Amino acid sequence: MTQRVALYAGSFDPLTNGHLDVLKAALSVADTIYAAIGIQASKQPLFTFEERVDLIEKACAAELGRNAGRIKVVSFKGLVIDAAGTHGAAIMIRGLRDGTDLDYEMQMAGMNGTMAPEIQTLFLPASPSVRMITATLVRQIAAMGGNIRPFVPAVVAEALETKFPKKPSRDVSR
Repeated sequence: MTQRVALYAGSFDPLTNGHLDVLKAALSVADTIYAAIGIQASKQPLFTFEERVDLIEKACAAELGRNAGRIKVVSFKGLVIDAAGTHGAAIMIRGLRDGTDLDYEMQMAGMNGTMAPEIQTLFLPASPSVRMITATLVRQIAAMGGNIRPFVPAVVAEALETKFPKKPSRDVSR
């Protein structure tokens, strides 16, 4: 039987419950999923590549049990469609939160389909409970000392709390 291989790309800076939700759904359509971390020289991530790999692997182990072994974490530079081809993926997984995501992702799927027609893009809607989560908002909440635990796996929350230790609040109303 042929293995179904998929690639799910993102910055995963940090991995959120939304990302995990999409990974769980992707396990029903692929035997192996490459969680591909995009590396861009122009962006300065909060977590290093190695930290993101570690967080993804630990979160998947905690949340997905034996299925965690079906997820492989890799990096890529350049076009995501090229990364999919490099890893033998016939499916590109894209998570959708709302209509705005769909509009953008449809354009990307069209361009990718022209460049590599043998690779199909599969859109997976995020569950309602995680649709509002973005890694950008999680980073902002963490930087301001807010509670990020409802939005990220426990291991990621601990890592964020290390990056952004809580400061005692001061009353500035005087």
